[in-house]
Amino acid sequence: MAVPKSKISPSRRNMRRAHDALASNSYHECSNCGELKRPHHVCASCGHYDGREVAEIEA
Repeated sequence: MAVPKSKISPSRRNMRRAHDALASNSYHECSNCGELKRPHHVCASCGHYDGREVAEIEA
């Protein structure tokens, strides 16, 4: 059975976990209405994607 030879210090443990943080979401401006939207997603306010209307949004 694998057993550690010595204790891992908190500093070394935290260095190993340096890349585990969640990345923040990126947003882009909609080319049609100017609202912020996720890239590669349909705009929630106007229903446009890739320069054309793909979803009808009720007012």
